[in-house]
Amino acid sequence: MVRISVLLLVFTFFGCGSNADKSKENEGEKAVAVKLTDEELLTTVQKQTFKYFWDYAEPNSGLARERYHPDGVYPENDANIVTTGGSGFGLMAVVSGMSQGYITKEKGVERLNKIADFLGKADRFHGAWSHWIDGNTGKVKPFGTKDNGGDLVETSFLVAGMITVREYLKDGSDKEKAVAQKYDALWKGVDWQWYTNNKNVLYWHWSPTYDWQMNFPLEGYNECLITYVLAASSPTHSIDAKAYHEGWARSGEIVSSKTKYNIPLVLKHNGAQEFGGPLFWAHYSYVGLDPNQLTDKYANYWDLNVNQTKINYEYCLENPKNGYTADYWGLSASYSRNPDGSIGYNAHMPSNDQGVMSPTAAISSIVYTPKESMAVIRNLYDNHKKETWGNAGFYDALSLQNNNWAAKRYLAIDQGPEVVMIENYRTGLLWKLFMNAPEVKQGLVKLGFKSEKYGIK
Repeated sequence: MVRISVLLLVFTFFGCGSNADKSKENEGEKAVAVKLTDEELLTTVQKQTFKYFWDYAEPNSGLARERYHPDGVYPENDANIVTTGGSGFGLMAVVSGMSQGYITKEKGVERLNKIADFLGKADRFHGAWSHWIDGNTGKVKPFGTKDNGGDLVETSFLVAGMITVREYLKDGSDKEKAVAQKYDALWKGVDWQWYTNNKNVLYWHWSPTYDWQMNFPLEGYNECLITYVLAASSPTHSIDAKAYHEGWARSGEIVSSKTKYNIPLVLKHNGAQEFGGPLFWAHYSYVGLDPNQLTDKYANYWDLNVNQTKINYEYCLENPKNGYTADYWGLSASYSRNPDGSIGYNAHMPSNDQGVMSPTAAISSIVYTPKESMAVIRNLYDNHKKETWGNAGFYDALSLQNNNWAAKRYLAIDQGPEVVMIENYRTGLLWKLFMNAPEVKQGLVKLGFKSEKYGIK
């Protein structure tokens, strides 16, 4: 696509003798900002947000930090903690960055090689990585007291990125092929079958010291669909399809007949069956898994995600008391503003509305609601840039109307889907790479999915 590089027009006014002209002499040179086209604006947002995973990555590992605070103030021992799931989004972001020319392919491959080597030496638990990893040592950083082992959901987000990288590099130079082989070996080492605990369901956590005490079965619907797809796709440790149908789909009980604003929910959202959950549920599984024309006996996944996004949008329009408008909407998990003014974290959604808008909610939904999402991007950039824009894109959370507040911080799991979904909206690149992986196609067939777009029958 042709992109206009000139963003500013400079007009110089010279005195020509008249009183009107003389009054302009003191004004000198004036710079008039030209409004960016939608394409230019998306480039600006994508490129700036990409910096989270490139300029501000954890330096030793090359992986995505859990959080990036531009002011340099972090919780104790937190600056070098990397996040497994956010790093999976980051791998896709690096592929996007190379494709868009934000970095050279040579530099991108060098970084990807560094990441692969680090992950190959990091702590693993029956092949799965932990939620948090110490970027200096590769050792597990407990996410909670009993959450000190394998995190299968975070691992699945990471593995989706690994497969995408492999597909992007596998037919390249000898060096690119070698890096692709490293990622191929890493993802094939995950023992998905272990995480069934000999039952027809997957479990989120396993710990070498606490065993299965976390006891969190993955039952739908939430952000975890991709975990079942990858577990079924594994050529080394594949699960039986019964785990998907009896566990995730609850033997068919996952299907919902409810509507909101005359929009069908399609599936029962865990704990949020009236309005649907936070919008990251429509993003995390679908950065690689293309919902276009994707169906199984429970849902049309395009309808599922478009509908969840539109319900979130309609809820915001119905609740202007919190400042929401057609160009300022979107509820998802993000940083939040506590009653005492401090910054916390909250799973924002219509049933848990704290008056905080999360930019990732609308931006990462651009594949579903392009017009409504672009309205938010343009409003924030054109009208609120000073309050909302930083060196890694839009800040993580906002409460502009009620509190004139922005969390001037970033989280990997929010910035990553922005970069990736903008890429999928513009080119479909990451969807094409992931969906055309042979193992993914086989896994989808095994679970009963169909996609005319990718010839899955």
